[in-house]
Amino acid sequence: MIRNGHGAAVGAEQPGPGGRPAVRVWCDGCYDMVHYGHSNQLRQARAMGDYLIVGVHTDAEIAKHKGPPVFTQEERRRMVQAIKWVDEVVPAAPYVTTLETLDKYSCDFCVHGNDITLTVDGRDTYEEVKRAGRYRECKRTQGVSTTDLVGRMLLVTKAHHSSQEMSSEYREYADSFGKCPGGRNPWTGVSQFLQTSQKIIQFASGKEPQPGETVIYVAGAFDLFHIGHVDFLEKVHGLAERPYIIAGLHFDQEVNRYKGKNYPIMNLHERTLSVLACRYVSEVVIGAPYAVTAELLDHFKVDVVCHGKTEIVPDRDGSDPYQEPKRRGIFCQVDSGSDLTTDLIVQRIITNRLEYEARNQKKEAKELAFLEAMRRQEPQPERGSDTPF
Repeated sequence: MIRNGHGAAVGAEQPGPGGRPAVRVWCDGCYDMVHYGHSNQLRQARAMGDYLIVGVHTDAEIAKHKGPPVFTQEERRRMVQAIKWVDEVVPAAPYVTTLETLDKYSCDFCVHGNDITLTVDGRDTYEEVKRAGRYRECKRTQGVSTTDLVGRMLLVTKAHHSSQEMSSEYREYADSFGKCPGGRNPWTGVSQFLQTSQKIIQFASGKEPQPGETVIYVAGAFDLFHIGHVDFLEKVHGLAERPYIIAGLHFDQEVNRYKGKNYPIMNLHERTLSVLACRYVSEVVIGAPYAVTAELLDHFKVDVVCHGKTEIVPDRDGSDPYQEPKRRGIFCQVDSGSDLTTDLIVQRIITNRLEYEARNQKKEAKELAFLEAMRRQEPQPERGSDTPF
C-alpha cells in the first residue's frame, strides 16, 4: 500500500519561501508514451524551483528529428498535464530550446536529463542555454525509455510471463533481469529497471484520507499508463467533491491470466510508479487481489468502487470479482469517453513496426556519432617519457 499526495492546482503559482519571487523552471520534450522516467525527470525539475512549465513538441517536429511519435500531440499534452509535479503545459514548444523561449515564459533556467537530445543534423538541442548558464541537469531514470518500451512491444512472445515454452533468447533476458545495474536488455540496449524503496518514497507523499473525503477504489493492470487511464481516473475524481482515490494494481501473473499474450508490458514495479505520478491518485495498493473482497473494502473504508466500460473478466473460479461491492450497492461503472486501450497502443506499434524500428536505429546512430565527435574534441595527453605509446 503506497499513499500518494495530490499535486497543487494546475497553474496556481505560489511565492517562493520567505515571500521571494517564485523560481520558474522550464522542461521540454516529446513525452511520447509517457512513463515513470518522464515523471521522475519532471519531479526532479520541480524540486529545483517553485513552478514548473513543460513544453511539448509537435508531431511534425518529432517526425522530423526522431521519427513518428506513437501518440498525437494532444494525447501527449494531456498526459503531461496529468503528472502531479507539472504546473503548466505549453503545446507546440520548439524542438531546440532557446533563450527566447525561456524569456517568453519568464523561466530562470531549463532542466533536462543527463542523456543526449539531438536535432536531425546532430546538434545538441540545449547548446544555446548551456552556453548562457541557464541549463540544469537531472539524473536520467535507468531501465526505461520510449525506445525500450517500443522494443518490448515489438518483441511479442506468449512466454513473457511463463517458464514454459520460453525461447533461449528470452530465457537469457529473464535470467539476467534485475540482477545488476549493468544488466542490458538484449533487444533494445537499455538497462533494466531496478525498483528500490527510495524510488517509491520519492513518488509517494503519504497523505491519508481525511474526514469528509470520499474513498473511491479502482483496480486493474494500468499497463503502459496512458491517456485512456487518465480519462477514466479524471472522471472518477469528479464523482465526489473531495475524492480520495485508491488504485489497486494486480500482480503481473494475474494480468497475464486475464490479458494473455505478452501482457503486462510493464512489470508491477514500473506500473506502480506510473500510477503514483498521476495527480488524480491518492494511494496505490501494490499487488491488489483480483476480487474486491469484503476485507479489502473494510480495511480501506471504501465508499465507492468504480470500473470502466471494459469487459470484466471472471475470477479463476468463474465468480464476478465485483460481486461484493455490487452486493453492498457501492459499485459504479464509469464511461471515460475514451476508446484508447493498451491493446490499441500495441496495435499502433505493430502496424508501424518498420517505421519504429528505423526510428530506434536512427536514434542510436545519432547518439553514437555525437559521442564520437565529443571524444575527438577532448584534449589529448601530451606524449612524454612516462606516457605509454
